[in-house]
Amino acid sequence: MRPVPFSCTLCYFINTMRAYLGVTDNDWFNYLSSLPELAEVNFWQPHGSHTFKALDPGELFLFKLHSPDNYIVGGGIFWYSSILPVTLAWESFGQANGARDYWEMRKLIVRARHEPVQANVDFNIGCIMLEQPFFLPREKWIPVPSDFKPNIVQGKRYDLTVEPGLSIWRQLQGAEQLTCTVCEEAARYGEPVITFPRLGQGTFRILVTDAYERRCAMTNERTLPALDAAHIKPYSESGGHTINNGILMRRDLHALFDRGYITINPALEIEVSRRIKEEYENGRDYYRLHGNKIHVPAKAVYQPSRDYIEWHNSKVYLG
Repeated sequence: MRPVPFSCTLCYFINTMRAYLGVTDNDWFNYLSSLPELAEVNFWQPHGSHTFKALDPGELFLFKLHSPDNYIVGGGIFWYSSILPVTLAWESFGQANGARDYWEMRKLIVRARHEPVQANVDFNIGCIMLEQPFFLPREKWIPVPSDFKPNIVQGKRYDLTVEPGLSIWRQLQGAEQLTCTVCEEAARYGEPVITFPRLGQGTFRILVTDAYERRCAMTNERTLPALDAAHIKPYSESGGHTINNGILMRRDLHALFDRGYITINPALEIEVSRRIKEEYENGRDYYRLHGNKIHVPAKAVYQPSRDYIEWHNSKVYLG
């Protein structure tokens, strides 16, 4: 089994000192722990009936295997929870769902649902998105507290400043010989440290999808398989996986946006380049969008960054 260093990951939780022990599918854990370093994982729940609300973003989510393996074996930073069609979960996270391919993932979920599902049904599942996951080597697995009873089906929340949570925290710190300086200072002085992880591509996609209420910002199209979370400034150009660097678009519009045939100006209006007509002798449907205001998230902090928009206007848009 591949251990992943996590001493720096622990720093993310010093500000809250709460953790959740989630009962974990053994096959899910075994597969993910064998992969090269992962930026994120999707801890799925087989029934998409409700979102996960036991933690706030930035708090610690720990993996507890099924009995008789009553151990804490890893974890990650909780960031977001959503109810998603199983196909979208696979498209967003791929093997970070804990399976080699879509059909294997689907098989695992159907087995956990304990009910037959027709092969063509795109059912919903609960998705708990975790950043900076870590997996403990077998010799460093941590026994679960005695109050974690066998009848607990989903999980239990713990305060890491008091027992039995305090022992969990100390054992997590001790699972790596090298504890980072920030952890040492926080333990010594009790000063809160608030550090946020870099989000993965899958979490970015779902955050943007939900921020835009699952509809295209340009056309109001709501057919999820036809929608993409587009970066305004590409990740390869130092654009972050942040909501204010994302816009939900229909896939054809996303392609045109990335190639500079469409942009959004600082007034949040759509601009369509004359180059579409010049190069393709078409584009009537796209020119109908010219000058329209885009739909944006209600929260101002989620709305497109002016800096990113101006970058796209000057560096990508063909005019």
